Amino acid sequence: MTYDSVRLDLFLAHRSALIDYAQPIVGCRARAEDVVQEAYLRFAAATERADDTILQPVGYLYRIVRNLALDWARHLAQEDRPPPGAMERLASAAPSPEQATVDRDQLRIVIAALDELPPRTRRAFELNRLQGETFPAIARQLGISVGLAHRLVKDALTHCADRLGGFES
Repeated sequence: MTYDSVRLDLFLAHRSALIDYAQPIVGCRARAEDVVQEAYLRFAAATERADDTILQPVGYLYRIVRNLALDWARHLAQEDRPPPGAMERLASAAPSPEQATVDRDQLRIVIAALDELPPRTRRAFELNRLQGETFPAIARQLGISVGLAHRLVKDALTHCADRLGGFES
């Protein structure tokens, strides 16, 4: 029996176990079979060159399979990784259609709630929340005290929140 046939017999005897060993690393039985096949080619080439016989050829074969499987897994992870900045370009800042519908419904409720308010309360709310005016500026524009301006905005917010309270998003 030649050394080549001994090497092949050794490989064939352990082939199934080697595939089972590589499969969890590479994540697929077909890839594991490719890794084991490549491992045999490297094993055969290494044992042909070896000046001394390899003392633990089965262990050596497992080591080759493990190293190749890890290399393959790293390579696949690199291929699957998007280029830097790609996710930022893919992500949309626009809300989903469902969220847009919910937002429109909530806006309709708030507009209806604002229509229910007395004109001065609504105006104080609009000046503060929509135009960004401070309470002293609102007080000056409406000819009221700063405390009253604050209370009007608070009343408007409370009224809108009450109307939205029954809204499930």
